[in-house]
Amino acid sequence: MKLRPLNAALAQGLLVSLGLLPLALARSASPTAPYRDASLSPEARAADLLARMTLAEKIGQMTQAERGAVRDPQDIATLGLGSLLSGGGSAPSPNTTADWAAMIAGFQKQALQTRLGIPLLYGTDAVHGHNNLLGAVLYPHNIGLGAARDPELAAQIGRATAEEVAASGANWTFSPCLCVVRDVRWGRTYESFGERPELVSEMTGIVGGYQNGPAPILATAKHFVGDGGTTYGSSTTDDYLLDQGDTRLSEAQLSALHLPPFEAAVKAGVASVMVSFSSLNGLKMHADQHLITEVLKGKLGFQGFVVSDWAGVDQIVPGDYARSVRKAIGAGIDMVMVPNDYRRFITTLTAEVEAGRVPQARIDDAVRRILTQKFRFGLFERPLPDPALASSVGSAAHRALARRAVQESLVLLKNRDGLLPISRTAKRILVTGSSADDLGRQLGGWSVTWQGANGRTRTGTTVVEGLRQVAPAGTKVEYLRTPTAAQAGSADLGLVVVGETPYAEGKGDTSDLSLNAADAAAVDTVCRATKCVVVVVSGRPLLLTDQLPQIGALVAAWLPGTEGEGVADVLFGAAKFGGTLPVTWPRNLRQLPVGRPQDTGAPLFPYGFGLRR
Repeated sequence: MKLRPLNAALAQGLLVSLGLLPLALARSASPTAPYRDASLSPEARAADLLARMTLAEKIGQMTQAERGAVRDPQDIATLGLGSLLSGGGSAPSPNTTADWAAMIAGFQKQALQTRLGIPLLYGTDAVHGHNNLLGAVLYPHNIGLGAARDPELAAQIGRATAEEVAASGANWTFSPCLCVVRDVRWGRTYESFGERPELVSEMTGIVGGYQNGPAPILATAKHFVGDGGTTYGSSTTDDYLLDQGDTRLSEAQLSALHLPPFEAAVKAGVASVMVSFSSLNGLKMHADQHLITEVLKGKLGFQGFVVSDWAGVDQIVPGDYARSVRKAIGAGIDMVMVPNDYRRFITTLTAEVEAGRVPQARIDDAVRRILTQKFRFGLFERPLPDPALASSVGSAAHRALARRAVQESLVLLKNRDGLLPISRTAKRILVTGSSADDLGRQLGGWSVTWQGANGRTRTGTTVVEGLRQVAPAGTKVEYLRTPTAAQAGSADLGLVVVGETPYAEGKGDTSDLSLNAADAAAVDTVCRATKCVVVVVSGRPLLLTDQLPQIGALVAAWLPGTEGEGVADVLFGAAKFGGTLPVTWPRNLRQLPVGRPQDTGAPLFPYGFGLRR
């Protein structure tokens, strides 16, 4: 008697019944599987796919690795990694749109060859444009947008940034930062829209820009929650370290001051939320089950997924990685930015689940949330970069938008005798100061590299170059690095552009907000010799109390990005001053943080101040 071979379905059924093939493996990635059906809801597709997955595949989806840590691209397929990222300054070489797209396409092809063909989420810190990519347009940092107070402008910047991010193949930005900054000594001040929750909440319009434009990408509300309110002197190693510090507030105070922007972002449909490195009353936020699960996911109804910050899980219980992972996942973190030793994370979490210390239901909830967003943003239908988007990178339209954003962000703080706008009869304008002709200084941190750098680090226009472009015919704009009093005195107007050297995160924490010595000397030399305008290019207010009496006009330009012409437009009157202070400008350090109960006198300029001309 000749035996007929079993068909595939019967063979799988027999193996399942004998316990030789897990049910999840039997339910393989058929082209007709419901999760492949784009007509179904993201939630239905995620439920179908989740039911087909093994524990190993689920934990792979919860793992995010830094692209530079992936020594063998086949690990993406072998381990089923769910996400990769480019950290600050992490980019292919050459750093072009085409090379980014080719790199990420290669990673995606590894992910797509897995049994279930789940595409990767690829994240990057596109916090003021696609700042890791050379040639991309960089916009004013958030503090400048907070000064502009224009949610629709922020949304337009989000849409433009999303186009350039998507052109490179990435599909997720770790932005916007929704911290409410209370102490401008904090090195992340410029990542905040301002010091009041209502202003920061209003600017969450950028979320819709990222997520709802012609090339949508996932947005991230960060850092949950309270990182802008860390306490001065909370570090044991450095008495002014504020970054990754401790926020000491009651839950009612936290809810009133720091939670509203996240509530606004949830209402806007933000896809992901990143947890803060900081602590609340001594408890690491990465381990705060009450705030992450009960408040964010429960009370606020957040339906996206929660991602940890860079190796943030490791800080929960130093020296006990398994316990740290257990606490983080139990607290409600869905995806872990490992970022380097992803094999250790996978092995550790697998052991925790198998030992019953992390419930399977918690794993399923995390993966369901991640998969739902992958379906929501069309990754299964469009996993690879769209070459048609390449022309958007550095486009004239995006540069014009950035120039407009610079114009709207400038704040006029002093204008003695109507010195601004600059008179068209001025024949010679002397320009000096450390930030007058230094593109890197006006970009700030998170610009090509994590910390940023002085100098011409990318394509753009410095302030002095912008002045030369915008100046009326017959007006000479002369730049001198260290002018003498005689040289300054022979000019019709002196313009001193002062500022900070670039920094990011804790590297920017400081106990001294004074001008650097060279800038202070330039202000003294020029302003004593002729009528002078001082433009402050910085990520936060700088102490100018002693210099203010001799300054004719004072302008806060924040960190304007690549389009320095926007500063010149307003100085010459082609556009009007309209910005107002998103943070209080202190008279001295005793007035920090804002809202101190003791009487420290009036600030140099209050929150919301801004002259109009």
